[in-house]
Amino acid sequence: MTTVVLAPVARKRRNRSLTRFLRNPAAMLGLVVCVLIVLTALLAPWVAPHDPDFQFPEGLTMEGAPLPPGGAYLLGTDLLGRDLFSRIVWGARASLTVGFVANGVAVLLGVLIGALGALTRGWVGTLIMRFTDVMLAFPVLLLAIALTAILKPSLWIVALVIALINWVPIARVVYSEVAALREREFVEAAGAVGASGGRILRRHILPHLVPTALVWGSLGVSTTVLLEATLSFLGVGVQPPTPSWGGIINESQSYLTTAPWLVLAPGTAILLTSLGFNLLGEGLRDALDPKGGL
Repeated sequence: MTTVVLAPVARKRRNRSLTRFLRNPAAMLGLVVCVLIVLTALLAPWVAPHDPDFQFPEGLTMEGAPLPPGGAYLLGTDLLGRDLFSRIVWGARASLTVGFVANGVAVLLGVLIGALGALTRGWVGTLIMRFTDVMLAFPVLLLAIALTAILKPSLWIVALVIALINWVPIARVVYSEVAALREREFVEAAGAVGASGGRILRRHILPHLVPTALVWGSLGVSTTVLLEATLSFLGVGVQPPTPSWGGIINESQSYLTTAPWLVLAPGTAILLTSLGFNLLGEGLRDALDPKGGL
C-alpha cells in the first residue's frame, strides 16, 4: 500500500523538477553549450579539418610568424605552423576526458567517504572527518602541482590527482546531509528492525544523495577543467604532443601581443566550457532543490 501511494508522489516530484529545469533559460543555455562541447570532443576526428600535430610548411609567414585566422586555417596557425582550430577541437577531448573521469571519481569518493563518516559513530567517524579537514587545509593548486610532479604527469595521472583532491568538499556536503538523514524516522525504523549499516546506506541514504551527486557532478566538471588547464599551463598537466587548452596557452604566451588569437582561442574554449557546466549545475540545483542550497 505504501509503495502504491508513494510512487505517484515521487513521479509527480520528478515531473515538477523536469519542468522547472526546462523552463530555466540559463539552464537550457548551459545544456546546449555542454552538449555542443561534448559532441565536439567525441567527434574530434571528423570535426577537426587537419591533423592537430602536423606542421604545415606553408603554416608560417616568410618571417616564421603564425598565420592569422582565415583562409585554409579557420583560427590561424600556432608557432609551429599547426592548425589552431584542429588543436582546440582535440584539446576539448583531453580536457573533457580529465574533467569527466576526475570529477566522476571525486564524486564517488566524496559520497562514500562523507556517508561513512556520518554513519560510523565513535572514533572511526571522527577520524574520517578529521582526515577530510586536514585535506581541506592544503592549498589545492600547490597540492596538485606536487602530486603531478611526483607521479610524472600524463592525462590519466592528472585525472587521478584531481580526483584525489576534489573529493574533499563533496565529502563535507554529503556528511552534513547524511548526519541529518540518520536522525530521520525511516532510518531509525530500518535500524530498529535489524537492517545492517550497509543496507541502510544502500537503500535509505544513497537514494537521497542523488540530487547532490548530480549537481556536484555538473558543477565539478567546470572546476576540474579549469584545474587541468592550470596544471597544463604550468607544465605539469597533460604533456605534449597531446593538445590541451592550458598547454596551448603556455606555448603561445610569448605571442600574446603579436598573435593574440593563439591565447584567445583556447581561453574562450575554457571560458565557454566553464560557463556551460556552471549554468547546467545551477539549473539542476534549482530544479532539484527549489528552496536553494544543497
